[in-house]
Amino acid sequence: MSEGISARVLCKEDKRFVTGNGKYTDDVTNHGQCYAAFVRSPHAHANVKSIDKSAAEAMDGVEAVLDGHQLTGDGIGNIICGWAVNSKDGSPMNMGAWSALATNKVRYVGDAVAVVIADSPANAKTAAEAVGVDYEVLSSVTDASKSLESGVEQIHPEAPGNFIFDWEIGEKDPTEAAIAGAAHVTEMTITNNRVSPNPMEPRSAVATFDASEDHYTLYTTSQNPHVARLVLSAFYQVAPEHKLRVIAPDVGGGFGAKIYIYPEEIVCLWASMKTKRSVKWTSDRTEAFLTDAHGRDHVSTARMGFDANNKIVGFSVDTIANLGAYMSLFSSSVPTYLYATLLSGQYNIENIHCNVRTVYTNTTPVDAYRGAGRPEACFLIERIMETAARELGVDPAELRRANFVREFPHQTPVIMAYDSGDFEANLEASMKAADYAGFEGRRSEAASRGKLRGIGMSSYIEACGIAPSAAVGSLGAGVGLWESAEVRVNPVGTVEILIGSHSHGQGHEITFAQLISDDLDFHQTMFKLFMVIQTRFNLAWVLTVPDQELLACRRLLKHLIKLKQKPRKLLHICSKLMKATSSLKMAKLRLPALTKPLDGTRFVLVPIQHTICQKAWNQD
Repeated sequence: MSEGISARVLCKEDKRFVTGNGKYTDDVTNHGQCYAAFVRSPHAHANVKSIDKSAAEAMDGVEAVLDGHQLTGDGIGNIICGWAVNSKDGSPMNMGAWSALATNKVRYVGDAVAVVIADSPANAKTAAEAVGVDYEVLSSVTDASKSLESGVEQIHPEAPGNFIFDWEIGEKDPTEAAIAGAAHVTEMTITNNRVSPNPMEPRSAVATFDASEDHYTLYTTSQNPHVARLVLSAFYQVAPEHKLRVIAPDVGGGFGAKIYIYPEEIVCLWASMKTKRSVKWTSDRTEAFLTDAHGRDHVSTARMGFDANNKIVGFSVDTIANLGAYMSLFSSSVPTYLYATLLSGQYNIENIHCNVRTVYTNTTPVDAYRGAGRPEACFLIERIMETAARELGVDPAELRRANFVREFPHQTPVIMAYDSGDFEANLEASMKAADYAGFEGRRSEAASRGKLRGIGMSSYIEACGIAPSAAVGSLGAGVGLWESAEVRVNPVGTVEILIGSHSHGQGHEITFAQLISDDLDFHQTMFKLFMVIQTRFNLAWVLTVPDQELLACRRLLKHLIKLKQKPRKLLHICSKLMKATSSLKMAKLRLPALTKPLDGTRFVLVPIQHTICQKAWNQD
């Protein structure tokens, strides 16, 4: 019976989850562990005049009470936005300083000013409540559309008028000309409301500093431990990368909100060094709503022009995007490259122009969450299409049919190119499943009972993933996004799979086992999957292999494993094969190179460890 791709098999990971044997960050307990509780601002905007820690420091079980001045005094860097987006005039974005513990000013409700380290969660929380903070309350602004108004309180000195950047995509003049000559124009102002995460597992961090080795270990609820270690080391100066291990065990839901490096992770690592104790913090639901990165929060004015045949001739969008009190790690990319590039939807629109102004407000920082830009684009274009159909007096389905892209490949005016699609067939299938033709009868029946019945539709384009590095590097990303994987065949005949992506509910363990099972004909019980645990797997070297030679290697490995050849024999034959392949290349990668494409038709990223490919390469 096949266990490979598309086969119906039991998920490998489900047993431990349904039996309560998953291992989450909050399950980690170290000897002598302490607990962190944060002192958070109750004000949206205020100057911090003084902090009185004396009462808290005298309480039972308290190891330390630490503040932002101590943190910055130890050289811990500010939290950064890792995606550079310039304004349309070429000026850089105005990134305000964000310390993991606020020093002189708080900028949103929940902004942390101090942390208490104690021997129990209860003692830590009680002591945190005893910390006295003298605030000078300032006026605040929470509405993105009002943030740019004159006279509004300045949130960051680095961002005059609370302005971050003014960005555009598409051609403005042709779009305006097309709309000016349109037979009909639909115009709307649409608010896409703010949303907040609420995963089953709240954020958590367990940090340990080993003084004997001068080494840090961080367990964290992260979707992306590689980025966490890189940023904690390179930008926040918590520890050199080779002295920092980041581990993301089972993660109970992420949805984007667990991609970033949050203040609490930085503070726990630093506090562990200060106290020489392991430090754990687990968010409660109130903290989560206050501090987990929110999503969306756009105010957009959109105009769509149609010709006499109801064909779209131009689409103009002006958006104000609220990024909250600080710029989070990928915040700048969401209302730009993850949003405006999807504004063509499924429609053939020759002229599109979008202008995006991003602003600071006294609200929780905004970043990629639940779709990250794509739902905002879909909501905007589909809402205006539905309204246009009503204004034009045509069936919403017919208006969409008249404007679907029908010839492929199709290049949109906003970067994206579509290679294939049959949007009308998708619409027809959906309408049939919903009995669209019978709707009027159902509406009449409902009306006879005094009820109102409606029906709506939405056509969308989804862009999943923002790789490879050649693409994201050209758009402003500070680091590359090459994927990596390694397959180890052990002497006893078992297989270990090391992958660079992390599972937070997607079922990676069974999925990758099925992929390898197809190639090697191994029973899935022989597989073990390791996901981005740093000391096991490092992004370090790249092996480029043309397709036909990679296929030859795979066939050889599969054949030898079937014959149960000894590993030494297998490595010797692989070595001979690689020596005969003149196009194999090895190159050591440094950080800047990770955003540039390399020669070769297939990339196999190999960590600096004892693997079949690397051993074979080193054979004489």
